Amino acid sequence: MNKDDSIASQINKLEEKFKNSGQDLGSYLDGLLYQRYLTYWDYIHLDTLLSLQVPRTYFPDEEIFIMYHQITELYFKLILHEQKQLVDDKSQNINFFIERINRINSYYKALISSFGIMINGMEREQFLRYRMALLPASGFQSVQYRMIEIYATPLENLVHTSEQKDFSDKNSIEELYDHIYWKKGATNLNTGEKTLTLKQFEYRYTPRLVRIAKQIKGSTMYQKCLDLLENSPDNKPLLDAIKKMDINANVNWPLMHMGSAYRYLARDKGDISATGGTNWKDFLPPSFQRIIFFPTLHSREELDNWGKQWVEHVFNPQNN
Repeated sequence: MNKDDSIASQINKLEEKFKNSGQDLGSYLDGLLYQRYLTYWDYIHLDTLLSLQVPRTYFPDEEIFIMYHQITELYFKLILHEQKQLVDDKSQNINFFIERINRINSYYKALISSFGIMINGMEREQFLRYRMALLPASGFQSVQYRMIEIYATPLENLVHTSEQKDFSDKNSIEELYDHIYWKKGATNLNTGEKTLTLKQFEYRYTPRLVRIAKQIKGSTMYQKCLDLLENSPDNKPLLDAIKKMDINANVNWPLMHMGSAYRYLARDKGDISATGGTNWKDFLPPSFQRIIFFPTLHSREELDNWGKQWVEHVFNPQNN
């Protein structure tokens, strides 16, 4: 096919594509003719992106704090992007699942390694001052992080470990959500009542999270992967990827977060409260939470030793 024939073929394909749009191909070609060239900065909205850091104080390191959390939320969005594809998938192609879960693990790897910015990349004295201007905001209020959990596993696996024996898939979504583990991490340290941080979060996001849980009931990543593992003879690569995701999400990531908390909030005589009033020493350590997305896929030994790296030993504040 010569060049003219190739162009004619492309034009015919374009005419076929646009014939049902209510406009002829000539109108679209006019639009292409008048359209400005695309630039990198317009495509990614660079000016807007760089304007989204708005510190509330004059401490220079607050801008680092803001940007790090914005980057983290973008990685959360990437994880959700892959999870949604898996939950919506109808093909149950094992290679498709392995590829997407490996992508998720690469995002977690970047998140986990980047936490050095939070642990060592800011002055502690600056943080302890500007954080008071952030009350009662808290990373606890990241709805994307909660969505990741809900897409990963049924709600009964997210009930607080002290209550899991009392709940199953027979309970309603509302009942299970009411006993989800992270609510216990946002109770007032003195009164046991819900913190303002939690009240704000529930008011804004509870309807959305309950709706998502209902929409994907029976088709979370865990349930989809169980079906695949049962019906696939060569399933070790998928099993390894799933277990790695579980460790990344529920052990490695919380441990790195714990390291940051110890760096900035621990001290010799008593601990400093988190901005949202969360019980961070009870809320963050994976051995206390024992949240496991894919519980039946781990060995008894793996479950017994879940997150037992005692964070006060691994992240001794005197060594930071």
